[in-house]
Amino acid sequence: MTYDGPDNADQARLLRLLRDDGPRSRVELGDAAGLSRARLVAEVDRLVALGRVETAGPAASRGGRRSSLLRIASAVRFAGITIGPREIDVAVTDGELSVLARRREPVDVRLGPEATIARTLELLGKVRANLGLGRLTGVGVALPAPVAFREGSPVSPPALPGWHGYGVRDALAAELGCPVLVDNDANVMALGEQHAGTGRAFDDFLYVKLGTAIGCGLVLGGALHRGATSGAGGIAHLRQSDDGPTCACGETGCLEAYCSDEALVREALAAVEDGRSPVLAARLAEAGAITVADVGRATVAGDPAAQTLVRDAARRLGRVLVGLVNFVNPGIVIIGGTAVGLGPTMLAEIRSVVYRRSPPLATGNLPIVLSDLDDTAGVVGAARLASDDVFGAS
Repeated sequence: MTYDGPDNADQARLLRLLRDDGPRSRVELGDAAGLSRARLVAEVDRLVALGRVETAGPAASRGGRRSSLLRIASAVRFAGITIGPREIDVAVTDGELSVLARRREPVDVRLGPEATIARTLELLGKVRANLGLGRLTGVGVALPAPVAFREGSPVSPPALPGWHGYGVRDALAAELGCPVLVDNDANVMALGEQHAGTGRAFDDFLYVKLGTAIGCGLVLGGALHRGATSGAGGIAHLRQSDDGPTCACGETGCLEAYCSDEALVREALAAVEDGRSPVLAARLAEAGAITVADVGRATVAGDPAAQTLVRDAARRLGRVLVGLVNFVNPGIVIIGGTAVGLGPTMLAEIRSVVYRRSPPLATGNLPIVLSDLDDTAGVVGAARLASDDVFGAS
């Protein structure tokens, strides 16, 4: 099955305008794209023939004969997939990247890529069946790992043992028969923010993704910046100390070894062992384990030990962001992926460090905020990744 994309840059621009801003009249679309009437008619007619665009009822009157609205065709459907260390999250969107259906379930990626991809396909099949959907226009996938973007495969991923070099893109494309794009989760979530979140209003921003794996997505000049070998934004293993805790990558003192969910749990257990946190000690006695969600609840409850360990992690992250902010000079920094309860405390400490240690030119008007997309940045960003390819924007 072939998937016809736009024939030229004008068609690609028209598709992106309809994706990003919703239905428009022909006049509005032509004005936004800077096209003459004749050129607009020719390109829209071609997109209709390709099955990418359709009419959507009458447009608001501007005097004279009323025109019809144009929108991305209802046959256009994207899938956004995030594969995390403990969960698969699958969604199907329309052409404007609004989520139509979504399913999540636990997964153990240590079982290997073949088993995980097979489970992902099964879950996606259920979502498609619920929608009565036979055809996908494109699929985007986020992995908690460095990804060789052109090859669509993870590279030495600490969070995905046994996945190095596995052709995730090719394996999915062979089964689904449509374009598949794969990228690291920080980049994908940055795309989600650019499409539907706070980042939409900024051409230059940093998206810092926390959680089990840490990363940073850079949007510069309105486009995702991957770097020469897809390695831009790899902040997880910047060394903070030569004698720090051992990281999942095997080195010591990495940022991720101090700031990841696992690091927070490790420090919480140390606080229990030292008798510094009765709240967490009670939770450990009750449940037999402590999770990062428990740390978040203890932080909100005012537990001094929990608040201290969260602030310590945020302070280290803030020091890294000082360098990034001064070097990149973004319009905004967006923090995402924090467990419930951790965000406000981490944000306050990060802001304190960045604003105190950066020159006014870099931070005088710099907002540092928590993501407002909750847990949808990944699947929306993955769908955006696929649409950029299909609509000729990649």
